Amino acid sequence: MNWKFRVCPTTGLKVHDSAETLIQVNAVTAIVFLLVGGALALLMVLTRWQVVHILPADYFYRLLTLHGIAMLVAWIIFFEMAVLYFASAVLLSHRLAVPWLAWTQYILMLVGAAMVTVMVLMGKADVMFTSYIPLQAHHMYYLGVILFAVGAILGCIVFFATVTSAKVEGAYEGSLSLVTYGAAAAAIIAILTLAHGAIALIPTWLWALGVIPMMDPEAYILMFWGFGHSSQQINLCAMIAIWYLLGTLTVGSKPISEKYCRTAFLFYILFVLIPSEHHLLVDPGLSAAHKVWNTGYFMHLAILASMMHAFSVPAYVEVALRKKGYTKGLFGWLKEAPWGNPAFSSLVFSVVGFGFLGGISGVVYGTEQINIISHNTLRIPGHFHATVVIGTTMAFMGVTYYVLPLIFKREVAFPTAARWQPYIYGTGMTIFSVAMMFVGGFGVPRRHWDITAADAVFQLNYGPVVNIGLAITAIGGILAAIGGLMYCLIAVATLLIGKKIPQEA
Repeated sequence: MNWKFRVCPTTGLKVHDSAETLIQVNAVTAIVFLLVGGALALLMVLTRWQVVHILPADYFYRLLTLHGIAMLVAWIIFFEMAVLYFASAVLLSHRLAVPWLAWTQYILMLVGAAMVTVMVLMGKADVMFTSYIPLQAHHMYYLGVILFAVGAILGCIVFFATVTSAKVEGAYEGSLSLVTYGAAAAAIIAILTLAHGAIALIPTWLWALGVIPMMDPEAYILMFWGFGHSSQQINLCAMIAIWYLLGTLTVGSKPISEKYCRTAFLFYILFVLIPSEHHLLVDPGLSAAHKVWNTGYFMHLAILASMMHAFSVPAYVEVALRKKGYTKGLFGWLKEAPWGNPAFSSLVFSVVGFGFLGGISGVVYGTEQINIISHNTLRIPGHFHATVVIGTTMAFMGVTYYVLPLIFKREVAFPTAARWQPYIYGTGMTIFSVAMMFVGGFGVPRRHWDITAADAVFQLNYGPVVNIGLAITAIGGILAAIGGLMYCLIAVATLLIGKKIPQEA
């Protein structure tokens, strides 16, 4: 069959027409949800800042539910579908297998996300991101989540079908490229994760319909976090695959040892589900001995993989820059790095935010003894905003600056603003995350509309240090919202008015 390709004049990669279209629609939809989630985030920040306290209680919890769905699920997973198709069809210079199935993926995920959004906005699903039972949402909410998850599974199937087809038809020889290998690890974890989601949410949906009795709450929370926490490990693998891609695209680097990097990805597949149990450390369902073994020993098998990548990525960037002649002094290579390239600065923020702020805090807060006093405080949102937002989101933002010319065939609009965008967003999120972890150390609760307990018999007063910390948190959040809006506007402007890049058929 005569497949239709074009050749990117910059990279020399062959781009299949259906792969290009599906990458485009998934990426654009992701950015729309990022814009929605970012607007909601600003409202959350201004409500948690007690001086402003903009939203009433019911709207705070309602929009917090939607913020979690829009950012943790819709924005990231739609973008990951684009990453899977890019890592398989484009990086292997091959056609996308079964495009009709890929379109089914997109439609199911879009319909599911729309159903969830409508149910939340109608006030029929004020159950937060976790939707813990016996809290009950409208059955259409659970159906929307299930449809979205089924669509994501189909996207993983298309990815593996494309990789298999490329191997059979001789599109590549030997092992998969490291980026595609990392994407494959993300897809494998996605299937394991979504299986947990099905075990938790399908019975919950049937319960909401009145077909079966309520699931045991302890079993639900166990299965949910096999889905809820592990879904962030999908992001983790996709993020690190993009780190290696950005290192190659920005400074021409190559991994010092691909076997070392592939082993780290394998560790994720084998052990990444284990840390999910840290969400159960404050619950009575697991024995103390089990909790100690899980958080004191087994969890570190997954942490080992992150530490391996944390050494590998900076090292291969340093080696590449030193080969270019930047060898003056211990950190001369770092001074001469392409800091004006928004993809490179996004990479640095992502590595530092995930590896140091998110990684170290995650290990600390994930141990049983500290988890008992920190899990329901602002320390935890501070931690996962460092991992998911500074880490994953900034990696996705960085690769967008290459996807726009390669897939959308347009030069990035407003290049000066694009150079500044990662610094504004990354600095804002760093301030936000650190300040949240700081005030969480004073016991400020997470997910709480009014930390002063104004309607209670005994009111709380955390003192001026916490008030200043919450103000700094809000300032960081506002700065990050500005950076996020800049990213969305740059992407939209590129699509609408960016200069077209001539293509070779």
